[in-house]
Parts: sequence; C-alpha cells; structure tokens
Amino acid sequence: VQLQASGGGLVQDGGSLRLSCAASGLIFGSYVMGWFRQAPGKEREFVAAIGTNPLGTSAPRLLYADSVLGRFTVSRDNSKKMAYLEMNSLKPEDTAVYYCAADAVRAIGQSIATTQYEYDYWGQGTKVTVSS
Repeated sequence: VQLQASGGGLVQDGGSLRLSCAASGLIFGSYVMGWFRQAPGKEREFVAAIGTNPLGTSAPRLLYADSVLGRFTVSRDNSKKMAYLEMNSLKPEDTAVYYCAADAVRAIGQSIATTQYEYDYWGQGTKVTVSS
C-alpha cells in the first residue's frame, strides 16, 4: 500500500492550496481517507476526513477539525483512487506538514476516526508554509 501526498508549498496569509493524495495497493473505496498535520514542536493533529460511499447512493460523511471548518474541504475520487484537501483562507497557524492516511472500514456504521493511531496507512507528508 502506498499513499503519496502532494500539493504543498509556500503561500501567503489568506491564500489557497489544494493537496492531493494518490493511493495504490488497496481497495480505495473501502477506506476512510483522513488528513492530519504536524507543526514544528507539536503533535500530529486531525484535520479532516471523508468516509466511504460504497454504493454511490449518498454523499460520504465528512468530518473537520474546528480550526479548519468552513475553510478546508475534503473530497475523494474513488475512480482515480485520489483524496483531496482544498485549503482556503490559509493562516500562518496552518503551517505544518500535512499527511494523508487511510483507515479500513471494518464494520457498517463505523465512525470516522480522528486519532492517528486508528489509521492503517500513511503517506509521506507534504509541507505547507503560510507566510504572514
């Protein structure tokens, strides 16, 4: 299994970036895709996650950290095995290395995990720097 995060970079306060996560080696539609970030000297924290939509009959569940709600949007394209994190109105405190992660759905109605220890696979991270 491989997760490859990309799209990070340097952006000014108030700017936007779109992160991508390319997955391979797993049944993508059976995994919740999460985004975490880790700022220098801080613990890794949950940012956002998108649930599975195995039947394609309803929108997948979305979950966001309070700090990014209304500014970030998580999405996925199961046909391409891709997950995305659209980040708008970026702030200097959003500066961090961003990681995508995959959590296997093992039970119907499984809650979206928000702790890193619940995720099975991780990408290598992509650095986002927001200048003031």
